[in-house]
Amino acid sequence: MTLTVHTHPSCLGHDTGHIHPERPERLSAVTVALRDAFGPALRWAQAPRADRGALLRVHAASLLDTVLETRATPHAMLDADTVLSPGSGEAALRAAGAAVAAVEAVLEGGERRAFCAVRPPGHHATGDTAMGFCLFNNVAVAAAQALERHGLARVAIVDFDVHHGNGTQAIFEHEPRVLYLSSHQSPLYPGSGMAGERGAGNIVNAPLHPGAGGDEFRAAWRDRLLPVLDAFAPQLLLVSAGFDGHWRDPLAQLQLRAGDYAWLTTELATIAERHARGRIVSMLEGGYDLDALRECSVAHVGALLAQPGE
Repeated sequence: MTLTVHTHPSCLGHDTGHIHPERPERLSAVTVALRDAFGPALRWAQAPRADRGALLRVHAASLLDTVLETRATPHAMLDADTVLSPGSGEAALRAAGAAVAAVEAVLEGGERRAFCAVRPPGHHATGDTAMGFCLFNNVAVAAAQALERHGLARVAIVDFDVHHGNGTQAIFEHEPRVLYLSSHQSPLYPGSGMAGERGAGNIVNAPLHPGAGGDEFRAAWRDRLLPVLDAFAPQLLLVSAGFDGHWRDPLAQLQLRAGDYAWLTTELATIAERHARGRIVSMLEGGYDLDALRECSVAHVGALLAQPGE
């Protein structure tokens, strides 16, 4: 098995300021760790810019204008947490462009697995609002590419970031071709993701209490979320891969370890093999302790690289 990592140096140019947790060093930590761990087993691809049409499938033109046209000298705050700098627009275009390129690679390019090592993250961005460190919703752009460009009827988005992907849920909650599954800490920002939020029957949330560890995390996926995913029989599996549920992460209180992410990724790969010809596109989301981010991204990508049954 080989895997392509889609990334771009411009993603380092999103300058959030020296005390912001979503900082360029996050991406450097991930890419260096993956190169060191896997060497030639990985292919590396330069992410293109997402074009306006791809973004407008999931975002209002007003959001594109805000992200791409706002003068940030040196910073502009879109909310208390979400920053624009002169390099942010280009970074956001490359992050969303990685999502598009990765979907094209697995649906038309003969590849089966891809990981998008990009920033800013995306799953909090709604159709018309940048928030929670996120400018464009990268995984939503990926899903829309698969639906509209390739005509898929069943696309699943799995989100294991410690924060609920309110933006992804809001974009697709009335779109039955997309299944959205999320485990996340609750209560925690952004305050959404309750078990009763069902959308058009295509939303399933599994909130975890602060302090929950690997046993609770694995039980939520094994008993609640994975059976729904298997029954949906996705033609493509997209992953919002946030590693901020790790016990060392400073922004939340879950107690996960790298092995928990490897376990879930292996389970997802098994379902993808059964229904989607093995096709998985994973997008980096959160994770703010650099050591934990290195360890967990290696565990996740390692499981994506493993041959079925290993």
